[in-house]
Amino acid sequence: MEQAFLDIIKATGEDPNREGLVDTPKRAAKAMQFLTQGYDMDIDEVINDAMFPSETDEIIIVKDIELYSMCEHHLLPFIGKCHVAYLPKGKVIGLSKIARIVDVFARRLQIQENLTSQIAHCIIDKTNAAGAAVIIEAKHMCMMMRGVEKQNSTMTTSCMLGAFRSSPSTRNEFLSLIS
Repeated sequence: MEQAFLDIIKATGEDPNREGLVDTPKRAAKAMQFLTQGYDMDIDEVINDAMFPSETDEIIIVKDIELYSMCEHHLLPFIGKCHVAYLPKGKVIGLSKIARIVDVFARRLQIQENLTSQIAHCIIDKTNAAGAAVIIEAKHMCMMMRGVEKQNSTMTTSCMLGAFRSSPSTRNEFLSLIS
């Protein structure tokens, strides 16, 4: 990966031996490995048995989870927030684990549409919830820094599964609670 970044620096016409750039390939490779660490993460290890019996069957929401990901089309960041809800059936997941699940999928080369769906399906798969809902609002550097250069644009995606899809009142309750 360091060699690839060295080649990119050379391809821009820069001198890779310039004082500020000498260690850049190493730093860039380390940064890219961090930004894509989701590929090396195992969901079951992340959750680490943090599933707890509970009688609650009402909506549980974790909102405004910071999200940092990389656009798979341009290798530029998209940054935003994620709202995750689920309807438990007999067990709840540890609060921090929801944010960690978001990170596992966000720390991959990604498009926001798939990221939203992956998080929702993971919540259903791992908790056996009666429903899951995920909304992501993000700003995409590939749209802000290049191309159409629209600085104030935000993309919003949602994935509603189970009761959040089949029950308008459940979906509306979620939407009202996150706004």
